[in-house]
Amino acid sequence: MSEEKKKVATRDSYGAALAELGAEYPNLVVLDADLAESTRTSVFKKAFPERHIDCGIAECNMMSIAAGLATTGKIPFVSTFAMFAAGRAFEQVRNSVAYPHLNVKIGGTHAGITVGEDGASHQCSEDFALMSVIPGMVVMCPADDIEAKACVRAAVEHDGPVYIRFGRAACPIINDTPDYKFEIGKGTVVREGSDVTIVATGICVGSALEAAEKLAADGISAEVINICTIKPIDGELIAKSAAKTGKVVTVEEHSVVGGLGSAVCNALAELCPTPVKKLGMQDVFGESGTANQLVHKYGLDGEGVYTSVKEFIK
Repeated sequence: MSEEKKKVATRDSYGAALAELGAEYPNLVVLDADLAESTRTSVFKKAFPERHIDCGIAECNMMSIAAGLATTGKIPFVSTFAMFAAGRAFEQVRNSVAYPHLNVKIGGTHAGITVGEDGASHQCSEDFALMSVIPGMVVMCPADDIEAKACVRAAVEHDGPVYIRFGRAACPIINDTPDYKFEIGKGTVVREGSDVTIVATGICVGSALEAAEKLAADGISAEVINICTIKPIDGELIAKSAAKTGKVVTVEEHSVVGGLGSAVCNALAELCPTPVKKLGMQDVFGESGTANQLVHKYGLDGEGVYTSVKEFIK
């Protein structure tokens, strides 16, 4: 990616999207757990103070309140760090929100290792797995500012529970194309290729594109697919690419257990059995460091993806 590319943290996109949609949907309400400045729901709170509820540091209770609001026709967006939204409040998400299939949207911010110095306790690399296993839950992870805003709008328009992951670190805008269109459950080919397929989600889409540039310099043609919707996953698009290239590499800022890589493998096993290499957190916890240091250490930057892909296709 070029250095000139504008960078925006998707948590900022989340706050901006909520404020914009709040003007269109008078039944949209936002709940937060004493983290409004961090999750950026403070932007919505400033515009619609009467529709913003600070539940305090009581995430489980917050999910139950959201469930109750949904039964009255409200569209509640529950916001807190991914570690608390997916982890601490898992039982309430499962039993109070998803089991009765209520129209609750969950915004999990500060996910993955790019939380940085907050360390392993706050670096949620399990949220895709936790949320995906819940029946009827849609799970999304936008790659940039444009996609993040599109995700929030799509969540409002979707009837049923939705989990969206947002990040703390700024990431380059890659979907600023005239033909960009977002749809839940649909992936996008952001770079065409013929030798290997790189399937990425979230901030790792930018890394995959960087890696593809490096691979091209070595005469290797990499196709890059942006998968924003982890569940339901666009298996047909992935299988079509895999049939063409014969090798697939997945890249995610999440555990390789139960995340994007697992979803891709499940789809390919059924539609087009293909060798797959999964890049992500390799069954380990993160650690404290800057976002850039950690992304580099765990091989999820452009250089790391390039090296792994090259080794895999030898």
